[in-house]
Amino acid sequence: LGRRGTKRKVEAKEEDKTSTEEKKARGENAHEEAVYGRNAEEVKSALLAARPELTVVCNPEKPRRNSFEITLLDGAKETSLWTGIKKGPPRKLKFPQPDDVVAALKDALKTE
Repeated sequence: LGRRGTKRKVEAKEEDKTSTEEKKARGENAHEEAVYGRNAEEVKSALLAARPELTVVCNPEKPRRNSFEITLLDGAKETSLWTGIKKGPPRKLKFPQPDDVVAALKDALKTE
């Protein structure tokens, strides 16, 4: 009987540990979403400042996990302006400088 009581206490501790890990994971996801959202807003502002006639849409469909991509859609034609998928660590390399995206947009519009 003594062992059973001990086992239950160990199992309870493991459950508490798991719930703590889950809470941390959820917190990290919220922080991660805030980082991606903040960078997306900075890029969106820069693009609209450069070309006010553009329509900028953030995440029309669920994005790839841990990725930051910017694509120019012109009808059926898609042109990638930035992809941070293969960049990093550190994570900050996954995000472009807004000026770099504006320069890529101007280059893409010149070639059309």
